[in-house]
Amino acid sequence: MDSIVENLVVNTEGYEALVEYLASSLTLFEGLSVSEKSITIEDVVTDLIATQLMTVFLQNPDIEQDVRFQLMQEADLVLADLNQVLEGIWLCEASDVQISFLEDFISLVKNLFDSAILKIY
Repeated sequence: MDSIVENLVVNTEGYEALVEYLASSLTLFEGLSVSEKSITIEDVVTDLIATQLMTVFLQNPDIEQDVRFQLMQEADLVLADLNQVLEGIWLCEASDVQISFLEDFISLVKNLFDSAILKIY
């Protein structure tokens, strides 16, 4: 693949709908306090995104290097967007319900990455 495809995931309608869904679900994250010892929202989101991205790469070992780099850049953008939406509670302790929600949400984001790869190859 000679050229990198723009907007594989971020800035797509599906991604924008997921961010809107997250924003509409913020009541799940109300009443949190900053935690220095427990697992935080930031920890959960960062780990889940990294794990899902590694899964994408394992499931698609033939992805060309430039596409891998673009997917990593887009994963960074997803992380930045989630940080922005969840900014007020980013460093707060995550409850089991919140972790479950974030697992489901980031799995949906992974589906967008999977779909983008299918469009390329």
